[in-house]
Amino acid sequence: MKVTKVQTLRADRFMYVKVSTDAGITGIGELHPGSGTGGTPFLPIAGVEYCAEYLTGKDPLQIERHWQHMFRRCLFRGGADVMAAIGAIDQALWDIKGKEAGKPVYELLGGPTREKVRLYTHLGGKTTDDLAAEAKARVKEGFTALRLYPFGDFGGGHSFEEGMGLETMSFTAMQRNAVERVAAVRQAVGPDVDLMIDTVNRLTPAEAIAVGRALEPYNLYFFEDPIEPENMDAWGDVAANVPMPVAMGERLYTIYQFQDLINHKGAKYVRPDLSLAGGITNIKKIAAIAEANYIGVAPHNPLSAVLTAACVHLCAAVHNIAVQEYPHDDDSGVKRDLVNAPMKREGGYLIVPKTPGLGIELNEDAFRKYPPKPYTRPPLINPDGSLREY
Repeated sequence: MKVTKVQTLRADRFMYVKVSTDAGITGIGELHPGSGTGGTPFLPIAGVEYCAEYLTGKDPLQIERHWQHMFRRCLFRGGADVMAAIGAIDQALWDIKGKEAGKPVYELLGGPTREKVRLYTHLGGKTTDDLAAEAKARVKEGFTALRLYPFGDFGGGHSFEEGMGLETMSFTAMQRNAVERVAAVRQAVGPDVDLMIDTVNRLTPAEAIAVGRALEPYNLYFFEDPIEPENMDAWGDVAANVPMPVAMGERLYTIYQFQDLINHKGAKYVRPDLSLAGGITNIKKIAAIAEANYIGVAPHNPLSAVLTAACVHLCAAVHNIAVQEYPHDDDSGVKRDLVNAPMKREGGYLIVPKTPGLGIELNEDAFRKYPPKPYTRPPLINPDGSLREY
């Protein structure tokens, strides 16, 4: 069997890679926008073309061999866009290998360690009343873990006058807003539902420590991505000075970066993204490093149902999975239309499938209804006109 074609398919804000073979078996994977997350993702698409130059004509079943070639063929290796391309292609190759063997992918990774995967989902309410109502609804559906953004409007504005979020807040206002929002959710769901916050790498270390300490009474499961992702000394400092576990890793993409994070004791949960950090092959290695350090894995999953399917197979086969991120719209709307059927969810769990490969297929006929569009992620502009973050 040989690879005959590697394609990038786009619909709405989602991108997929389809690998075709001369045996008629195809595999699919989901492609992260990489450095195009704040615009049009030109570069990861080019990364797929770069990897296709190597992969076309090769036996798709030699996954580790191809992973090493695609990674090391980039002499200046480890960039987000090529790693995203490798990640999507890797998912597709595992899909092919599972279909060829007639087995689910997790069976080829050592077999299942669990029959279902615990989920946390997102709360998007702008007001405390909205948050409380949504939290109650999600718990009623069966979710036992919920995550929220603790500063009101996630997007903010293009200018100080338009902004209604983090960029307009003083040091004390950040703490007050976070407390008000988390307290509202905690009161709504009671003491036994796990709560997390995500600040999307937007705080300084001083702000992160202050917010973390202010939220101590609410017993958070983890504090996700408090500060920018590059400086591991700073991560170690924040993790040592907040009263709850820190989760980090959605903007990292090599085993070396995750090793550095763990060496600096910067997180109790790592959050690698299968569509960004080299796919199933690489994330399984990252999970093994984490396991050796008694660190949980909570895979990042911000895209659509194909990435969710890949996550389920990884989670089924890996021992130290703590919880899996799950977008609540994964089985409805655009995302539902783009696939034949999403993973089966029962309450706050995804059921580990028994179908060969990843167990999910694209509905390519639906793509015509959803033309590609760029990511819109407005900058956060401080009152003095300086940039905080996107």
